Amino acid sequence: MPVFMVKAMQAMSAHPSAEPFPEDFEDLFQEHYVLVYRTAYGITGRLEDAEDVAQTVFLRLLKRDFLRAEATGFMKNPKGYLYRAAVNLSLTIVQTRQRRARTETSEELAVAVPSRASSRAEELHRKLYEAIAQLNPKAASILILRYLHNYSDADIAKLLGTSRGVIAVTLYRSRARLKKLMGASLGEES
Repeated sequence: MPVFMVKAMQAMSAHPSAEPFPEDFEDLFQEHYVLVYRTAYGITGRLEDAEDVAQTVFLRLLKRDFLRAEATGFMKNPKGYLYRAAVNLSLTIVQTRQRRARTETSEELAVAVPSRASSRAEELHRKLYEAIAQLNPKAASILILRYLHNYSDADIAKLLGTSRGVIAVTLYRSRARLKKLMGASLGEES
């Protein structure tokens, strides 16, 4: 179990007014941490951001939603709930990063220039993450499930509680939109 979760559990149990720590939470965490982390990494492209997203998702769940699981509908589909939370938080991080990058000046960004090949690959990855962030959260989450987690259309439909047809159409439209966004982004550079 990651250090942040152990510390959170200790801090919560040490607090005098703390409610008992939910026993099922650790099992839930162990079962879904990898999905949340990989999803966040797939969207943000950074290990640190993925760790932050996973930490935030589970701590928020621990503080609020897990204790009110029946009221939130969380227990009906915990995997889907955690996945959507990871996607939404990851997209927020990418969008915040984009806004911050636009406000920084070129003098503030002066760093050593990496090799040409690695800088081109990094630039393509950055543009891909920015393009994914421009998609609506549902489309981005379906793309990540399909191409990062290798879920089938049927698995995605089951996870998100929709039909395979909706997933197939959304994937088709999302790929077309992503292709258009990437083309525009790369066309600006040429």
